[in-house]
Amino acid sequence: MRLSLLTGLLLACAPFAAAADCLQGMVFNDANGNGRQDAGETPLAGMRVSDGENIAVTGKEGRYRLPASSQPNVFLIKPAGYRTVSRADGLPDIWRPRTGEGASQCRAFALVPQPDAPASLQALVMADSQTSSALDVSYFERDIIAPLRGQHQAALGMTLGDITNDDPSLYPLLTKAVTSLGVPWLHVPGNHDMDLGATSDADSLASYHRQLGPDTYAWEEPSMVFIGLDDIIAQPGQKPAYIGGLREDQFAFLERYLPTVPRDKLVVLGIHIPLFDRVFRTEDRARLFALLQQVAHPLILSGHTHNQNQVYWGAEQGWNGAQALHEYNVGAACGAFWSGVKDAQGIPDTTMSDGTPNGYGLLNVRPQGQYSVEYRVARAPADEQMALHAPRVLRQGAYPAWGVYANVFMGYEGLPVEFRVDGGEWQPMKQVKQPDPRLLVENIADDTASSLRGYDRSPEATPSSHLWRAALPTKLAEGEHDVEVRTQLNGRPYTSRITYRLQSATP
Repeated sequence: MRLSLLTGLLLACAPFAAAADCLQGMVFNDANGNGRQDAGETPLAGMRVSDGENIAVTGKEGRYRLPASSQPNVFLIKPAGYRTVSRADGLPDIWRPRTGEGASQCRAFALVPQPDAPASLQALVMADSQTSSALDVSYFERDIIAPLRGQHQAALGMTLGDITNDDPSLYPLLTKAVTSLGVPWLHVPGNHDMDLGATSDADSLASYHRQLGPDTYAWEEPSMVFIGLDDIIAQPGQKPAYIGGLREDQFAFLERYLPTVPRDKLVVLGIHIPLFDRVFRTEDRARLFALLQQVAHPLILSGHTHNQNQVYWGAEQGWNGAQALHEYNVGAACGAFWSGVKDAQGIPDTTMSDGTPNGYGLLNVRPQGQYSVEYRVARAPADEQMALHAPRVLRQGAYPAWGVYANVFMGYEGLPVEFRVDGGEWQPMKQVKQPDPRLLVENIADDTASSLRGYDRSPEATPSSHLWRAALPTKLAEGEHDVEVRTQLNGRPYTSRITYRLQSATP
């Protein structure tokens, strides 16, 4: 991989920063992984360092120089075949503040050889931990993180924005939680990661930049490139206070970087506001599509909605790639903002408004751009992929106007979902765009309760993009009947069961 000749010449001819700017430094082969350049540890040529707009390449002495810039951070594009050392807080040591180190020479970037880096990997994908207090952090830690310790096969982790809920003082606690999983952890900023006192978009992420690093970066693995992008345009003092989109410097970075990515790699863009959100600028989405249409294997990961959606962009929506562009809008780790009735462990139910329980995603990457995505419900078995609702009792012989509902958390338009009763023939269910009755039950319970059932009540149910329905037969024998629902996700079958009872009655 290499930059174009034109880009290299532009960087070579650009003016360099004053001595107080950290825009030059080196990259070395940290053979013992201690983060220091010891005797015999050699410089690394051909490594790329960026400020999120420009890209510099190290020479034979391992040194790079970037042009003068207003970007807040300088970062190393971690190459495949190497791993990074960790900072004191456990995050990967891939960035430096552009100013503040007191010299023109940045602290060197250390890369540890990883010749056995696997071609296939799994990444943990979390959206919207969105903690407002230390208590919320404890929910996140106990509900999501603790059950994963020592139990996952992931080699990488990422949080897709709204890491906290307008309180950057909680970043250290959240960083401690995610880095305890023992894998490099990457972040993308969200609208609730902006500093409340910011006066412009340029200074809206000062706390994020200081504690979590760059808001534009790239991270390379043998079969994948992950590109983190801040897609929040802050508008302090205006309504709305933010919109979705990308800055000119981000487009410049993508224009320079994407052509260098081998076509057989999966290119994953991690953002916070989904491309389908009404606040995302239409013209920015069109520009991004034009860039990604040159990529053989693109994938979008987003958060923000506190719902779960799988969107496949096509020509009708302005995407003209060879195949539909998949955007996986990941369900929130905090669910519905840590709301709802607490369970026996003192953790809120926090089911999202579309009926999806809170949890996290898995990205499985394989060679040649192949991948799959999965969802895991917090503290639940891996095969818990749907939730069913049916009436407890129906009148025998009544008109079949009442149904069984299946909320398939990773469902999407056109997914076949089937049901059968008492082991009979399988029949198709119909996808419906309506609220999940399971959550409507909670809404009614909240409405009719004489006192609060939890600190915050469950969210008002909204139409789900992954709900299926089928009418239940009533001309069967009196008594209990078994309903089985099945579907396939990523080639694996999943089933779930529920019962209802038929009762005879007279007018």
